[in-house]
Amino acid sequence: MSMKILVGCKRVIDYAVKIRVRPDKLGVVTEGVKHSMNPFDEIAVEEAIRLREAKKATEVIAVSCGPTQSQETLRTALAMGADRAIHVDVPAK
Repeated sequence: MSMKILVGCKRVIDYAVKIRVRPDKLGVVTEGVKHSMNPFDEIAVEEAIRLREAKKATEVIAVSCGPTQSQETLRTALAMGADRAIHVDVPAK
């Protein structure tokens, strides 16, 4: 059996950062704020790697959609042990 696991990895504002609302009240301030991988996605990558190590899967692929900065999230997944990473480039607004 050659199961491949695809793990979605989202780039979010780091959980340790205090979130500030924009003055126009239409979102949050993202400029100059530290971003990281969603903590739940980190757990998913870890579990996928465990499955690969248990020989229940052959490959772990991390995928992220977003601006160029999303590549940092994919590098984190690769550092955790993912085999490949796919970035779907969606330009920032």
